[in-house]
Amino acid sequence: MNRKQTVAAAIVCLGAGFGASIGGASAFDPNDAYYYGYQPRQQVASLGDMYAPARQTPSATRVLVNDPTGKQGGAITVDTRNRYLYLSLGGGQAIRYGIGVGREGFTWGGNARIGRKAEWPAWTPPSAMLKRRPDLPRHMTGGIDNPLGARALYLYSGNKDTLFRIHGTNEPWTIGEAVSSGCIRMMNDDVVDLYSRVRVGAPVQVIRG
Repeated sequence: MNRKQTVAAAIVCLGAGFGASIGGASAFDPNDAYYYGYQPRQQVASLGDMYAPARQTPSATRVLVNDPTGKQGGAITVDTRNRYLYLSLGGGQAIRYGIGVGREGFTWGGNARIGRKAEWPAWTPPSAMLKRRPDLPRHMTGGIDNPLGARALYLYSGNKDTLFRIHGTNEPWTIGEAVSSGCIRMMNDDVVDLYSRVRVGAPVQVIRG
């Protein structure tokens, strides 16, 4: 599988319903063979081929910047147009991280909060996803091959899980790209750093580009 095909692979999160209500996420395209970033081993020539682009990818993107959001410390702002996530620190400063965002037709915007957090999260595709992609695993334990990566921050609207996530990735070369179906994708090193700094309940604003 070449780089172009790999970058065309998208993330695990569908976000159906919530995305339509707050930002217009469209329906899943069942014809996209690599849509969720999950690839059975037999579809990959070798692990070396699968991870070759990662060798040229830095392990982290974070940098301390003047905060362009004006938010209070602890707030997260996602700039989908420029593909940055800002964690406001207070005092006019923020940490800026590079991210991957939803592809065309799957971007969204709105306000949410961190409803829960998980380290090396497991992945259980929702029933609607399995109906369209019966080849997907029914459950995948956390680990280096899991599309959710090293950490996940689950976005809630009130008490409802939106099905959108801020999470790590097993495809670090896709950071900076519009490849997901709505989730915010980060380098594993970056999402571990963010995870350590934010609390459950932290406000999240996603600005649609």
